[in-house]
Amino acid sequence: MKQLIYSTLIILLLYSCGGSTNTAEEAPATIDESQVTLTAAQMKNAAIVMGKTEQRKMSAILKVNGKVDVPPQNMVSISVPLGGYLKTTRLLPGMHVNRGDIIAVVEDQQYIQLQQDYLTAKARIVYLQSEYERQKELNESKATSDKVYQLAGADYNSQKVLIASLAQKLKLAGINTASINETTISGSVNIHSPINGYVSKVNVNIGKYVSPTEVLFELINPTDIHLALQVFEKDLDKIFIGQSVVAYTNNEPQKKHAAEILLIGKNLSADRNTEVHCHFETYDKTLFPGTYMNAEIEVKNREVMALPADAVVQFENKQYAFIGTAGNTFKMIEVNTGITETGFIEITESEKLPSQNFVVRGAYSLLMSLKNKSTE
Repeated sequence: MKQLIYSTLIILLLYSCGGSTNTAEEAPATIDESQVTLTAAQMKNAAIVMGKTEQRKMSAILKVNGKVDVPPQNMVSISVPLGGYLKTTRLLPGMHVNRGDIIAVVEDQQYIQLQQDYLTAKARIVYLQSEYERQKELNESKATSDKVYQLAGADYNSQKVLIASLAQKLKLAGINTASINETTISGSVNIHSPINGYVSKVNVNIGKYVSPTEVLFELINPTDIHLALQVFEKDLDKIFIGQSVVAYTNNEPQKKHAAEILLIGKNLSADRNTEVHCHFETYDKTLFPGTYMNAEIEVKNREVMALPADAVVQFENKQYAFIGTAGNTFKMIEVNTGITETGFIEITESEKLPSQNFVVRGAYSLLMSLKNKSTE
């Protein structure tokens, strides 16, 4: 009986020891996924260089986009104030025109009637003036009544008003009143270009009747084109009038166009941006209204704490840097970055970081070693 009890106790003891051993083996080892230790050979291959943050003057580049625009005073819509049929035109989109050029001829019988009314009114006023002066003399000698004299004066003054009104209508139609007489009456009028520029749109064809509200052509004077940029609300405090801008197109990014901020909009769109107008320093004929452009605006210099750009690595959409802890051991910490310029990158909220030795060269090699270790 005693031998059976001893045998049972020995079996229980061995089972208990065996269970403890398996439990210890199954406990996973703790791995610090933000820390990596290199051997001497790895240190040499990675060419690790240490350094500290330093204070530098840096200027940020604000990148925006927009398009070439033309001010309203340099865009002209051509219409015929009295309407008519388009008789001739030579215009095509893109064609250059000079101020004063005849760009179209419009005809209609109303132009004949208007000239007839004007010449008739001018002829009649000679009689009305003479009659008014005769009635004035008779009234002064009491040979005629005041009523007859006043009626003659009213007719004369009414005729002067009619002539002035018809003269303005002729001027509006583009007819010179000094050049018309009974032998020069014409049923057509010439449309002249009011600016130097080029044709952007042709909306009519020969033989078509155009109403006074219809636009025949659109002309643009491109010598005063400007750049309209879209700047977001968060960046408005970084720009000011007179600030230098460098713009370029997607097709020719190497060709830079210098400009200067001329006007900053005072209202925000639904997308929380406003329009900023810039004037080109030099007119470039290759820039057409509506051309999309990218632009870079250099904001003011400021003192920042910075590291060499190679000290910061990106992983999973976050920025990291490595600091030395002891020997050949390095710890990866997350950092917030700002502007980048001349090989240096701003470290924001640097006051939250203690004075540390950062890996300024070889950070990418450490990142690879760390991530390889975490997958083993």
